[in-house]
Amino acid sequence: MKQSKNTSNDIFVKGTIIAILITIPSLLSFFIVWYVLNDIILAAIMATIIHFIAMGFSFKISKKIFIKRS
Repeated sequence: MKQSKNTSNDIFVKGTIIAILITIPSLLSFFIVWYVLNDIILAAIMATIIHFIAMGFSFKISKKIFIKRS
């Protein structure tokens, strides 16, 4: 199967989707932990852990959505 090239617009849209998938869970975990426990340091640590987990999944997601088959 021959693969066609991604256009700049496709790369921008798909990159934005991946960025949203990485940042939204870490921001939500930060604000929820900060609100519930009222501890900003623990909230930052939890958000960092969630952020790196999401970055790990983003590699798998990007491999699937950036391969364009014709």
